[in-house]
Amino acid sequence: MPTTDQPIPEAPGSGRPGAAPVRNKRADARRNQQTLLAAAAEVFVASGVDAPIREIAAKAGVGVGTIYRHFPSRADLIVAVYRHQVEACAEAGPALLAETGSPYEALRRWIDLFVDFLVTKHGLAKAMQSDSNGFSTLHAYFLDRLEPVAARLIEAGVEAGEIEPGTRAYELMRGVGDLCVDHGSDPRYDPRHLIDLVFRGLRRTP
Repeated sequence: MPTTDQPIPEAPGSGRPGAAPVRNKRADARRNQQTLLAAAAEVFVASGVDAPIREIAAKAGVGVGTIYRHFPSRADLIVAVYRHQVEACAEAGPALLAETGSPYEALRRWIDLFVDFLVTKHGLAKAMQSDSNGFSTLHAYFLDRLEPVAARLIEAGVEAGEIEPGTRAYELMRGVGDLCVDHGSDPRYDPRHLIDLVFRGLRRTP
């Protein structure tokens, strides 16, 4: 399945004087694409993956043609949004650990981001049911990128005496994911309430 997060090739002769503008254009293009993907993710969460492309374009502040130039099909856009969200979630883990004074709080805040991602992830999964092999590849990518992040946060919490030993990253992610499966189908159900109970159990008491 095609993906859209591959580096843009260097222009011929980029090693000669004048390469800086080429690199700047490349960086600008990647920033613009990231902005577009963030807008698409917000629209998918609010309106579903079948939302009109013009709605995504309006959110991103670009023309519809710009979106089709980057992502010729809706499937291309869906895959790119999925990967974009996985990367954002993966990068947030170390950042939260560095900026908070508590690994437990860092894990809690990371799980909040993970839950936000899962809401869109299930929508993407449904949209891609016709391409099960492609989705299986993305699911493996999802685990490869995010499980080590969760494991590091848990490890830091155990080392700091804030999290009970024996907590496994995959089990935590799987449990949170299962709690989020029916999100939105019943207005009386909010998975975050149960996730809060899970976190109370994770915390190590003096």
